[in-house]
Amino acid sequence: MSEPVAQTRQEPAAPHRESVPAPAAPHRPCGPPGARPGPLRRLTAPLGTLAAGLTAFGYVGAVDPNHPGHYPVCPLLHLTGIYCPACGGLRSAHAVAHGDLVTALGANAPAVACYAACAVFWVVWTLRAARGLPTAGPRLRAVHWWAAGALLLVFTAVRNLPLGTALTP
Repeated sequence: MSEPVAQTRQEPAAPHRESVPAPAAPHRPCGPPGARPGPLRRLTAPLGTLAAGLTAFGYVGAVDPNHPGHYPVCPLLHLTGIYCPACGGLRSAHAVAHGDLVTALGANAPAVACYAACAVFWVVWTLRAARGLPTAGPRLRAVHWWAAGALLLVFTAVRNLPLGTALTP
């Protein structure tokens, strides 16, 4: 005689559930609660930005953009003969690196204004970071961006007209 076979009863499968990730924990800075980063840590980004800017100006100061072959040509100028708003920017940076502000303004005045604005913003950023104050940049509204774009458009149009030859690099 054969022994009876035990029948196993299978449980019904549980309904399929999608796993939902747990919400991420809020970012908390390292260190004890309420501690602020030290001055060296706060100055890391401004000093790194200064090093990058000085390196760029040092390179442009050492490798003269007035001699062809060192830098690529402006594609707009090469293809159409029209000076873009940035044409002469490297020449102006070279002149600034050599302390010749008159030549820099003649090569590209808006570029020199941007170099000066960047220097002012960097100083403000560094001072605020050194004091442990919030380092948010200036809050420019849409009207500021439109005004800057309009000024660059007028500059570009005038420098490409016969009366604006003094503005060409």
